[in-house]
This record gives sequence, structure tokens and C-alpha cells, in this order.
Amino acid sequence: MTDPQVAILMLSLFIVLVLLGFPIAFTLVAMGVGFGYYAYYTGAPQSIGDIFNNNIFYLLNQNTYSVMENDTLVAIPLFLFMGYVVERANIVDRLFFSLYQAARNLPGSLAIAALLTCAVFSTASGIVGAVVTLMGLLAYPAMSNAGYQKSFASGVICAGGTLGILIPPSIMLIVYAAIAELSPLRLYAAAVFPGLLLAGLYIVYVIIRVWLNPSLAPKPNEDDIPPRSEVYLNLLISFVPLTVLIMLVLGSILGGLATPAEAAAMGALGGLVLAVLYRSLTWQKVKESVFLTAKATAMVCWLFVGSWTFASVFSFLGGHDIIEHWFLAMNLQPWQFLVLAQLIIFLLGWPLEWSEILIIFVPIFLPMLDTFGVNPYFFAMLVALNLQTSFLTPPMAMSAYYLKGVLKSRIELIEIFKGLMPYLGIVILTMVLMYQFPGIALWFPDYLFGEYIP
Repeated sequence: MTDPQVAILMLSLFIVLVLLGFPIAFTLVAMGVGFGYYAYYTGAPQSIGDIFNNNIFYLLNQNTYSVMENDTLVAIPLFLFMGYVVERANIVDRLFFSLYQAARNLPGSLAIAALLTCAVFSTASGIVGAVVTLMGLLAYPAMSNAGYQKSFASGVICAGGTLGILIPPSIMLIVYAAIAELSPLRLYAAAVFPGLLLAGLYIVYVIIRVWLNPSLAPKPNEDDIPPRSEVYLNLLISFVPLTVLIMLVLGSILGGLATPAEAAAMGALGGLVLAVLYRSLTWQKVKESVFLTAKATAMVCWLFVGSWTFASVFSFLGGHDIIEHWFLAMNLQPWQFLVLAQLIIFLLGWPLEWSEILIIFVPIFLPMLDTFGVNPYFFAMLVALNLQTSFLTPPMAMSAYYLKGVLKSRIELIEIFKGLMPYLGIVILTMVLMYQFPGIALWFPDYLFGEYIP
């Protein structure tokens, strides 16, 4: 076999192993080291000690060191800690019921409150599994008791829970910035309006759907709603502090007052302060938050080590060149390249999660952006929107499995899948709108930082 053929075998075997359920990060490391030993092989070892005399081990060591010294990635554990503290401070349940009471006159008020809560909490957390799980325990029982259709209620929670990987401050965008060597500040600015547009379209869909079919979401019993003055007071107490914290974190980043890591540190401290103010901070909750933060951070770091090693070996064997030549040989127009690239990423979302797609496959397209004259920040926003579908597309729609995991026998998986389908269409619609009107993504970063010049 030639080296490029070995590279394609390497990529195919990786996909098969992931589908079989092997841990992604360690599969990447094992595949990188295994195929890298072949790629950098210099001859038969003369002794036992010579077995490790191969450049793949130096490459693995250097990649590990590069991840540890990457300033951009420092923001990840701090943002994670902020999200876990807020989750355990009982702020989200207060926020949900306050928003529900405030939106009581709108069709599908519980669903709207769930989407708004998901959007706000997602920005503080950025962890899809945590958002979907918590809202499954909090919002789904409330909607079920109110007579909401099961698939409709589950679709709202799963779709809303994925907003955190798009709306800043998003951990996914930090990862993308590190991979593509782009400014996280510009990426955050570019994601603001696409994120708000997607969340807004979700809410508009819910209102129209319930207006056309009121049986999906019966109106609340007015006897269960407190007086309007009490509603506004509850909303002020629950919504304003968390929103102010998020705006301060995001504003300090976009305003150039702090780096993402510094803003994340401020957010983590703010989360602790909010927990103290709500009298919900305990030593046990702090320990749980630290443990979960360390666990998630370790996963992300090993994903980087494994993916950079895998990608380096894949490129050394000529894998990137094969794919690039294949694209260039088709003589595509820029819009055709964008459509084909996004279609491939969309199809990869069926069996894979966003992390594998972002870390392994997106770098294949990045070197071709200059060739086709595509703005890398515009491409990043298309990818960020597209990655929403990796959580919403069966059979590996992870948001559906997160929700099924907490609801167990109360709902069938097929009902959750049915509820997801409309939101999948809305994501695609948002991508089409952004392609037709690139200013949705590019106006704000150009306004803040000046026009992007390659």
C-alpha cells in the first residue's frame, strides 16, 4: 500500500472504532501512535531500547506540551467551572419558572420559558449534556403535567440545550479558535447574531406551531400564576443577576478589556458570588463542580493531544493532500465548495459528535479556504451552526440520549427523534439565511475590530 492509501485506511478505521464505542480521545492517541510508528519508521531496532527510537513519541510529547501551554485553552476549565457552579446553585430552576410566569400570555409559554432558560444557561455552561439533563429534570415534568405533547416537549429541550455550543461564551468556539488559529474575540463577535437568530427562530416556531395546534401545549391555569408584581420581582431576582454576569464576561472579551481566560476567571468568581447570594453554596457542591470541571477538561485536553497527533500523521502520510486534490479536481465554484463541505459535515453528524468532527475533519477544509476565497470566520460560523445538527440528527443524536437517560421509561426514543426534526430544519434554514446575508455573522466583528484582512 502507498502512504496515501494507508492514510485513508487510518481514517476509515478510526470511524469504525468510534462507531463501535471506543473512547474517542484514547482511540485518537492509539491510532496516531500506531500509524505514526509506521509513518516515521527508520529501520529495524537493534535492541529493546531502540523500539522507542521513533519520532512519533517525540511528536506525541510535543503535542502534549503544546496543549498544556496553550493560553487559549486555559479558558475552558474556568468556563466549565462557572457553568457547574451556576447549575448547582439552584439559579436555573428559579429562572425557568420566572420566565414561564412572565410569558404566560404567549402560546406555549412553558416551551418558550424552556428555550429562553436553555439559551441563558447554555451561555453560562456551554455543556450540552448538562443543559439537556437539567432541563429534562426541570422543564419536562412541568410541561408533561401541563398536558404538553411528549414529542413536542422533548424537542424543545433537546434543541434548546444545544444552543450553548454556538452562543458565546462558547467552549466549542474556543476549541475552534485553537484549531484554526483564529482570534477567539472575532469568533465570539461573529457568533452573537447567528446564535440569537437561531434561538429566535426556535421561539417563533413554537409560537406559530402552538397557535395552529393549541392541543400541543394547553394554556396554563391562571390560578397557578401569582400576581404580576410578584412575577416581575421573581424575574428580576432570578434573570437579571445571571444575565448581568454573562454580559460582563462577554462584554469584557468583545470590548478588549480581558482575554477569554481572564474573562472566564471573572465568570467563575461571579458564579461563586451568585451561589453565595442565593444561599446555595456548600462545600459539597464546590467539590462536585471542581471534580466535573477536571473530568471535562481532561477529556478536552486528551482530545487535543490525540487529534493533533492523528492529524499530523494523517497529513504526513498524504491524507490531506488526497482530499484537497479531490476538491480542486472538481473545479468547484466557492459556493459549491461551501455546500459540499457543509454537506459532508452534516452527514458526519449522523454517526459522530461535534468534537470528533471539529478536531479531525474540519482541519481538512481549512487549507482550502484561501484557494476558494472564503472568509475563515464566515466558514467558522457555518460550521458552528452545522455542528448543532450533530446533536439533533439520529441515530447518534446525543441530546436525545441525554434526555432519554433522565426520563427513562416516561418517553420513547422515537418520540424524542420526532420532536427533533423541525428544529433540524430550522438549523438548516438559519444556515441558508446566513449564506444569503453574510453580514449576520460578519458585520459585528468587522464593526468591533475592523474589516478582516487575510
